[in-house]
Amino acid sequence: MRSLAAHLATACILLSGLVVGAPAAQAQAAGVCQEGPTLLEKRRALIARLNDLGKGKKQVHPNVACKAFGELVSNGTATIKWLETNGDWCQAPGGLRDGMKADHERALKIRGQACDAAKKLADMERKAKQQQQSGGPGTGGLLGGDGLTGPARLPQGAL
Repeated sequence: MRSLAAHLATACILLSGLVVGAPAAQAQAAGVCQEGPTLLEKRRALIARLNDLGKGKKQVHPNVACKAFGELVSNGTATIKWLETNGDWCQAPGGLRDGMKADHERALKIRGQACDAAKKLADMERKAKQQQQSGGPGTGGLLGGDGLTGPARLPQGAL
C-alpha cells in the first residue's frame, strides 16, 4: 500500500503534466486542474511544518497544535471537495481520494484533541488567575489562605 505522500507526489506530477499538455479547447478546464497540485503542494508544506513541530522531545503548546491542525483540516476539506468535483476530469489517481479521506479523518480527530487541550489549558490558566486575584488557594498561609492565625512560622534553633 502506498503512503499518502507517494500519492501526493504522483498526483502533483500527473496533474502538472495534464495542465502543461492541455489543448486550447481545454484551457478553462486546465485552470481548474491547476488547483489540485496547488492544494496538494500546500498540504505537503503543512505536513512538513507539523513534522517539524513534533521533532525532538520538546512539548508542542496546544494552541500551536490546534491552529496547525486547523489549517491542515481546512486544506483537507478543500482538497477533498476539489477531488470529488474535478478529480475524474483532471484524471487524479483514484487512490488519492481514498487516502485523502482517511488522512482527513485522522487530522480531524487530532485537531479535536489539540483544541480540547488548548481550551482546558486556557480554562485552568483563567481559574488560576482568578484565584490569585481573589486571594484563593495558593496565595500564602498554612491552609492556602491566610491560615488560622497568620502565616506559619518554622521553629528556630536545633531541631
